[in-house]
Amino acid sequence: MPESLEDFLITRPPTAERPLLGQTVLVVEDSRFACEALRMICQRSGARIRRADSLKSAARHLRTYRPGIIMIDVGLPDGSGLDLVRDLSVNEARIGVIIAMSGDDANAQPAMQSGADAFISKPITSVSAFQAAIIAELPKDERPTALRPVSTDEIVPDRIAYRDDLVLAADLLTTDPDAETVAYVTSFLIGLGNSANDPDLASIASKVEDAKSPGLHDLRAIIDKRLNAVVSV
Repeated sequence: MPESLEDFLITRPPTAERPLLGQTVLVVEDSRFACEALRMICQRSGARIRRADSLKSAARHLRTYRPGIIMIDVGLPDGSGLDLVRDLSVNEARIGVIIAMSGDDANAQPAMQSGADAFISKPITSVSAFQAAIIAELPKDERPTALRPVSTDEIVPDRIAYRDDLVLAADLLTTDPDAETVAYVTSFLIGLGNSANDPDLASIASKVEDAKSPGLHDLRAIIDKRLNAVVSV
């Protein structure tokens, strides 16, 4: 007998309104803003979600439980998510659905070649598009049988998650960062800018990534400006 409401919901079969009931999703994503969007979408879809923010954290999760679905960001602070995709795809106890994610569509082909079942472009905001992408990869006996209402909802995460991501980037750039750290932070901020509908942030981070003007000073300045704006709201 289920011990909690969550356990009760997870043991129920999928429905048209909540087509991912019974599923557990492990999201391997370093951005709290992007992960908050996925949390809200999974909640509306009926799925239980857990989060890992790095390859190391994902390995720790996978040692203790086996999700039915794993969503892996390609760019992670301690390595490439494609390495995890590759390892999981050839594991004898293979996870049912392996999804790769990235804000750069150039990663789609490498992700599929690494063994992902599907690739999803970030930002992920549409409830119906997310559900369709996941359901397409589920075994037939785990898919909802009733017709699914098409949701037009677009998810907008809380700005606190956006602020947390900016704080992380600011901390990494506080001292004189090495080239590897700069590469990670610029990629992280490009994704954040795209997810949070902040093209100026994404543009400046992209120019730094390409070693064009502006430099790190300008990148720090726009991060500080965004943080001040979030705090004042």
